[in-house]
Amino acid sequence: MFRVYYGWVVVAACFIGSFVVFGLSYSFGVFFEEILSEFGYSRSVTAVAFGIQTLSLYIGAGIIGALIDRFGSRQILVIGSTLLCVGLFGTSQADSFVTLVFFYGIVTGFGMSVVYIVSYATVPRWFERRQGFAAGIASAGLGAGMLAGAPASTWLIAEFGWRNAVLVLTFITALLLGIITLLIRDDPHSVNISPPESEFAAIEETSPPADWRNQYKEIRQTALQPSFVLLFIGWTLIYTTLYIILAHLVVHITELGHSRGIGATAIALIGLSTAFGRVFIGYLGDRTGRIRTFIVCSSLMGLSTAFLPLATSISAIFTFAIIYGLVYGGNGALLAPVTADLFGRININAVFGLISLSFAVAGLLTPSLAGAGYDSFGTYNPAFVISGAAAICGAICILLADRLANPRMTE
Repeated sequence: MFRVYYGWVVVAACFIGSFVVFGLSYSFGVFFEEILSEFGYSRSVTAVAFGIQTLSLYIGAGIIGALIDRFGSRQILVIGSTLLCVGLFGTSQADSFVTLVFFYGIVTGFGMSVVYIVSYATVPRWFERRQGFAAGIASAGLGAGMLAGAPASTWLIAEFGWRNAVLVLTFITALLLGIITLLIRDDPHSVNISPPESEFAAIEETSPPADWRNQYKEIRQTALQPSFVLLFIGWTLIYTTLYIILAHLVVHITELGHSRGIGATAIALIGLSTAFGRVFIGYLGDRTGRIRTFIVCSSLMGLSTAFLPLATSISAIFTFAIIYGLVYGGNGALLAPVTADLFGRININAVFGLISLSFAVAGLLTPSLAGAGYDSFGTYNPAFVISGAAAICGAICILLADRLANPRMTE
């Protein structure tokens, strides 16, 4: 009798998790104008809400990863799911901008951090040979979330107002997180499942040391490696492009004279193409080299963003969205596999969480700096060009990290 390897069930659960986290977070641009109008702050100040959420998400990931390695995904996932839903409900009831930042930025962000770590760092424990492909499918939930989240939020806001739109999203989130909690498992050993013989080249220990002290020592040794530092810097620079686009692309498009619906469609196109890119390029990365593929995709993220100021027509905007989404998808599919390839699977949740703090740096600073640039120059174009150049520098950092972690033998 044919049986499906349970790793693919875990992939499906992780797909739902990334769908929830990034479908919610990356819809901020759709709510941006409503929040601007209601609370009356500048663009740079209003963007702080998104920046704080990103900071909370990835600081939480850096802390919670070690707890997940030690206590397992399901127990911590229940706590994170509760926080996420409480944060969304509080956002819908916020009567001041400070309250909104607290619930949307801090509470929701910390809840998201648990779902994020589980969704990204669990797959490498179930796969090796097909790791890029499996991670690509799991992380394609991000693209599906963007594809569904922005248009759905736009419709909900138009029909019910932004506060009731958040309430509806809270209910849907609670339902999906319940499904994830039922399906997720830590690794094959936790449920006495033998992986397919061809999946792993050798049996590799994936559990952390038996006590906290040794676990901390191993994590600290990894974090102090030059390759880890370069990877951290590289991810920070590369993702400056993403957070400018997520926070400001919709408003930028309306500034060009197009409707907010065109902006929402552009976000949806990024989501559609990133979902395709994650599966296809993740599969390709297993065959052509995951780190090499990651570097190419990161460079193209920078180039496409640097040329965004030239995209003023609807067709050009949509072309940018498709290209950026495709290479961002390839980048995103390989985040956890690249981490596992460089540093192994032991303490993978903790190590991946620590590197993900790079997203907190980029997400906290970039949206507000771009907003401040607009307030000063009346255009987002300088921010697009600068962030594009930064991403190319970030790709070079990844190349150097790979050279240090995996030195090639010269003839």
